Amino acid sequence: MPDPEGWAPHRIGDDLDAVLRRAGGSGGMATTVVFGRWEEAVGAAVAAHARPLCLNGTTLVVGVDGPAYATQLRLLNAQLLSRLRDLAGPGVVESVDVRVRP
Repeated sequence: MPDPEGWAPHRIGDDLDAVLRRAGGSGGMATTVVFGRWEEAVGAAVAAHARPLCLNGTTLVVGVDGPAYATQLRLLNAQLLSRLRDLAGPGVVESVDVRVRP
């Protein structure tokens, strides 16, 4: 219920969304979908070796544990973008930057 001064409670997700957008991200809801449904997007086998690191605007930075997985994700770039578009919506992820990380 609103207080006498006119303040009304709102969802914390709305604040998170605003903070992430100000920091150059794509917003809380988009980030949650991309990170939370990563395994669904790439499959369990790939998810065991690759994980999203950050979403910089519309570029998803993905860390992989070896060059073979980097190559695999780069070769599957179009399919990955299509799958992420299906899950998170259009314009959320428009490119993928794959980085090998130990």
